[in-house]
Order: sequence, then C-alpha cells, then structure tokens
Amino acid sequence: MMYTIPAVISAMVTLALDLFILQTRIVATRHFPIFIGFMTIGFLVCNGILTALPVVTYNPSEMLDVRFFTIPLEDFIYGFALVTATISIYEFVKRKEQI
Repeated sequence: MMYTIPAVISAMVTLALDLFILQTRIVATRHFPIFIGFMTIGFLVCNGILTALPVVTYNPSEMLDVRFFTIPLEDFIYGFALVTATISIYEFVKRKEQI
C-alpha cells in the first residue's frame, strides 16, 4: 500500500487546497467534469502505452492492484491531484493579479 496511501493523501490535499485554502472551488464548477473527461482521454492513451509496453511497471504488493486496462487506479488518483492542483494554483494567481 506504499503507492496507494500517498496517492489518496495527494488527492485529499488537492481538494483541501482547492476548496478551503485557495478557495478557487475548481472542482465545484460545471466545467470541471467535462475537463476531467477530456484529460482522461489523453491520460488513457499515454499512460496506457507506458504501462502496456511495459515502460513503467509497478509492484502489486505496494498498491491495490486494481487496474483499468493496464493502468493502476492510483495513477488516476495522482493524475487528478496533479492537474487539479495546477489549475487551482493558476486560478488563484490569476485572481490575485487582477486585483
């Protein structure tokens, strides 16, 4: 579970950052699910190739070993956290520059 725990923590920190710390509330917008859908398409292609070849491998004992095709569930969680945190920080900075 050494891969799962940091993945879940990163998603929780990202949600706290977006909703409470920066208060950008990106995840609460009506456009966010659409964006995540489009982002997931590219993620499936790129990460799918990397894990199917296998350029990237994982130790099943360090994770849940739940996969969508060849992609571990934890990669989806990390992807969500990375993209959402980046957008939240960008929106926060953009708002501060407009003041």
